[in-house]
Amino acid sequence: MNMQLIVAELKKERDRINRAIAALDETATTKSGALARKSRATATKRNAASTGRRSSRGHLTAAGRKRLSQLMKQRWAERRRKASNGRRSAAKAA
Repeated sequence: MNMQLIVAELKKERDRINRAIAALDETATTKSGALARKSRATATKRNAASTGRRSSRGHLTAAGRKRLSQLMKQRWAERRRKASNGRRSAAKAA
């Protein structure tokens, strides 16, 4: 057999093995990430169940929305007041 042919065959085999290893590494990484996410979610559910309450993350009541709206209106009104005072001071100085 020709030495170059043997080397070419071995390189093909090496490439095939490298692709297989890469695919297995990717699968292992994906599974471990999914398991970690699943265990965190399960732990959160268990903690909520043990305290006797559900997770109500991200939900506002109507009263809470109204209060938040009022606070934001006050905040923006204060910013407008400060901005307009700054303009008046600059106009008087000029």
